[in-house]
Amino acid sequence: SSGINAEWPLRPGTFYPGKMIYSVYIINKAGGLIYNEQFNYNKQVEECTFSQHPIPLLLSVDAGRVVVKFGECGNVKPGFSIMSINKAPVNGTFTRSGQPIMEVVNDPKAYPLTVSFGRGKIGANEKLMLASTFHSLYAISSKISPVEKSSGIRMMETDEFVLHCFQTITGVKFFIIVDHKQTACEPLLHRIYQLYTDYVLKNPFYLIDMPIRCELFDQNMKKIIDQVERANVYNSATLS
Repeated sequence: SSGINAEWPLRPGTFYPGKMIYSVYIINKAGGLIYNEQFNYNKQVEECTFSQHPIPLLLSVDAGRVVVKFGECGNVKPGFSIMSINKAPVNGTFTRSGQPIMEVVNDPKAYPLTVSFGRGKIGANEKLMLASTFHSLYAISSKISPVEKSSGIRMMETDEFVLHCFQTITGVKFFIIVDHKQTACEPLLHRIYQLYTDYVLKNPFYLIDMPIRCELFDQNMKKIIDQVERANVYNSATLS
């Protein structure tokens, strides 16, 4: 598997808007990822033509992709990965012809070179690392907060997304990554928690703190996300 899920053809320089809710994570009290689902993600494809070697970007192989680690080219920034070379979609770290991408990029004879960059879905290892990192940041923020008995991180905002978090009294964390335009995220988190108690904790075959494998939970999660995105505003009265 390439670790990249893209739809072709994609037009360079075009922003492909996903919906408002990008992903849902559930972390157990020890910081382990027990549930994740990516519902939507933004596809932004940027094309750069390089006339000669070397290019002004530092690339590396990471999680089955060739990723920009440092440098910029137009709107291409660290975190973008190579999606195509000379208009031909890549397959993970290889070109369509089977040649390693890094070998092509580092070959002066291959230039001029037209490369398309975009953001692919994150892989399983990256999700585990994200969950563990957020768990640590949450604990640190609770301790360094000037407010006594701080609840930790409830919202974290970046230029591209907003993260909202809810922690239960047992230490299980629910967090969602959404678009800036998504509203009323706290009630949505509580509704997800309700699904967790109804379909996971009441499942006699579920072992506490283990990865969630429950079809009814998945079905109802997707149903709620779909309803929220259609309405663009969460309203508990509209959800069954």
